Amino acid sequence: MKLRLLIAFILAFVFGALIAAGTLHPAKIVTANPPAGATEPADTDAPDDSADQHPVAWPASVGSPEQVMYAQAQRLNEALARLAPRTEGKTNLYLILFAGDGEENVFRNEVEYVETLFTRRFAAAGHILSLINNPSTLDRRPIASLSNLEIAIDALGRKMNPQQDVLMVFITTHGSREHELYVSLDPLPLDQIEPEDLANLFSDSPIKHRVFVISACYAGGFIDALKNDDTMIIAAARKDRASFGCGTQSEITDFGRAFFVDALNHTASFPQAFAEARKLIDAWETRDSEEHSYPQMSSAPKIEASLKAWSDGIKLGAPVPFAAPPQNRHRPTPDNHNPQVVAFARG
Repeated sequence: MKLRLLIAFILAFVFGALIAAGTLHPAKIVTANPPAGATEPADTDAPDDSADQHPVAWPASVGSPEQVMYAQAQRLNEALARLAPRTEGKTNLYLILFAGDGEENVFRNEVEYVETLFTRRFAAAGHILSLINNPSTLDRRPIASLSNLEIAIDALGRKMNPQQDVLMVFITTHGSREHELYVSLDPLPLDQIEPEDLANLFSDSPIKHRVFVISACYAGGFIDALKNDDTMIIAAARKDRASFGCGTQSEITDFGRAFFVDALNHTASFPQAFAEARKLIDAWETRDSEEHSYPQMSSAPKIEASLKAWSDGIKLGAPVPFAAPPQNRHRPTPDNHNPQVVAFARG
């Protein structure tokens, strides 16, 4: 981890020097090349929407990209310090939420909705850490990077009761056919995430009970690396299939709508919510003549027992409706054949 942070800081210094020399301008961020096969929105079939196709502005208030990188330790420590102590005498649920692609607001929207849902409906206030790649949150959120995720997992391993409590890691971003999760906040130098990367973050962790929810194309490719008797993995798509609903014009992904907004507002059971979400997604994809994504779940009795102990110990709140920020409230023309730009138009 220290080596990766050192490399990131060195690269950030180079970017800062380029900015100072006038070679690179943080006000206009150029889209990085995604990993091979990633569902990247910069596609020639994407519908033209001048409000969304312009480069994302880097906010002057947060300083240069180099300053943002150096600020991460403080930003993450502040977020960790705001976490509440665990509630004694029962199973607690902690969450790390990760919005990987800073070029589309849909992933930020999804993380912020899940944070609100679990705060209001599932009594997880003070137990949620959100890592977000989006220019609009740089002054108030730690960025979503592999290094920040590693630090967060280590910190929660000390804050939780690692043998009793449950940690849920939710990642929403693009995914590639090679099973890489796309992590981008141009021009920052951020690592992509492969299945082994995510598994290695927990190789020495004391956290026993884990839930991974991965909303990305080809997310099923992460199951084999993560599964064990104390882990549940929920993936938005089979390892060889794309999922739908991302893109610069989307408010929330199809999987996010089905699993979080629809299903978890009906039940506190993750397996039941997954079953409901899979039926919804299958119906939507059939209606729109899309190639089916086939969401996947890997589970085991031990993790399901831990989740039941958690849900039995909370007072369930009212359903939480989804509302995108005002700048995202528009209804684009969907492209049903391209998962990179399929707009969310479910009702």
